[in-house]
Amino acid sequence: MNDVSFHVKSGEVVGLVGPNGAGKTTTIRMMLGILAPDEGEARALGGPLTEETQERIGYLPEERGLYEGLRLTVVLSYLGQLKGLSRRHAAIRTGEMLDAVGMSEHAHKKVRELSRGMTQLVQFGATLLHRPDILVLDEPFSGLDPVNARRMKELVLEEKERGAAIIFSTHQMTDVEELSDRVLMIDGGEVALDGAPSELRRRYRGDTIRVESPDAPPASISGVGEVVRSAESISMRLTDRATAEQVLKQLLDAGMRIERFEVALPTLEEIFIREVQGRRGTR
Repeated sequence: MNDVSFHVKSGEVVGLVGPNGAGKTTTIRMMLGILAPDEGEARALGGPLTEETQERIGYLPEERGLYEGLRLTVVLSYLGQLKGLSRRHAAIRTGEMLDAVGMSEHAHKKVRELSRGMTQLVQFGATLLHRPDILVLDEPFSGLDPVNARRMKELVLEEKERGAAIIFSTHQMTDVEELSDRVLMIDGGEVALDGAPSELRRRYRGDTIRVESPDAPPASISGVGEVVRSAESISMRLTDRATAEQVLKQLLDAGMRIERFEVALPTLEEIFIREVQGRRGTR
């Protein structure tokens, strides 16, 4: 890692993104004290990491793991007590969290009897048992069906409303756009982007045009570097000195019928791909 520095406020959701091997999980592990940085420090809740502050953090690792031979109620109650809950309070919270993640009817099953997705829901519930002030989620929605992914996202937003500071790592840009107040992109062990999704999209606007037309575009358009067709529209990436007006004139001169023409805000996925490709092109 190379001088990665950022902060997360209470009630804020930060999406941590980056290509494979960029350093996302390493960053998370240093934040949690699992790995020691060569220099610098991780601070939480106004001070350095201590056993007391670590008990106020909820961590869902990418590598899932629960005690497979134990029943769900036993596993969750035990994990709650490890985070400082009394036996009685842990039992109460176990029931509440199994209900919250839709697993109440499976409460007395052993972990090994559950599907991978069901196990993930239970582990997510375990992460929330002690009502942590900080939530760190590594690929939380990976492998979930749309219904259960929606359930988990709603719980994440509830935790945000409660005031938790939330960091979640993912490769799914749609999840980042849906949930994040801020996006932090790491590439090559460095912070490549940091900002609100709307601010990043405005920052990168101006070089993408979207056109809706029943006609195919000309084979060659001066000032356009890339053309991508979808079922709904045609996206065109402008080169450095081209303008939207110049491109529109070429399309009309070629006889193309234009139903919609706009300078588009790029998606976070488009920004991600552009930034990664640009950085790799300079290395």
